[in-house]
Amino acid sequence: MDRAALFDVDGTLVDSNPLHVVAWWEALRQSGHTVPTRAVHHAIGLPGEDLLEHLLGPDRDRSGDDRLSGAHDALYGTWFERLQAFDGAADLLRALARRGWKVVLVTSAKDRELEALRAAVDADDAITAAATSDDVEEGKPAPDPIEHALSLVGVAPDRAVFVGDSVWDMKAARRAGLATVGLLCGGIPRADLTEAGAEAVYDDVAGLLDGLDTGPFSTGPGEQGRTGTTGRR
Repeated sequence: MDRAALFDVDGTLVDSNPLHVVAWWEALRQSGHTVPTRAVHHAIGLPGEDLLEHLLGPDRDRSGDDRLSGAHDALYGTWFERLQAFDGAADLLRALARRGWKVVLVTSAKDRELEALRAAVDADDAITAAATSDDVEEGKPAPDPIEHALSLVGVAPDRAVFVGDSVWDMKAARRAGLATVGLLCGGIPRADLTEAGAEAVYDDVAGLLDGLDTGPFSTGPGEQGRTGTTGRR
């Protein structure tokens, strides 16, 4: 039976979270909103509209949302050519593909952003499919993006593992019924990821790659029994 390895991209495969934080912080500042960078950081991983609601509340003047999102996109876009994948990202995806896993990217990034992220990872030969926030009506932490990604490759939830760096990733994957792996390289604390549902936690993709023979990908989803294993600390 087919197996799927689903990956978030920002903060998981690519070191882009700090850039998103700065871009959103500056976009908010330009519109007269004072939001601490720590709050912005914890909201990264949500689609733009949900991120603004999380930071500014549901009673905000929504007429400014498009301007805020546009300012973020313009600022973030200036770094596209300088985006850097984490060490081991391409090697990890290729290692899983060689082992028979269908590698699928699941991201809140828009299509144009995903192109830049994929260029940074430089492992398209290992990627079977990709799903973005443009493909679904509701983004993470709703399960919709995960379920859509699985439908692209025809794999059941109990035959898939999701890897991400945010609490929104963990919540979405758990709601979709997947085994979950959290990475610390996105800057979110281990305790937050575990509380949100991460069953295994690693420092980064290099740590996960080192643990392929003993971690969540060693036996396949549904076979290791949801043990709550943790990786490198």
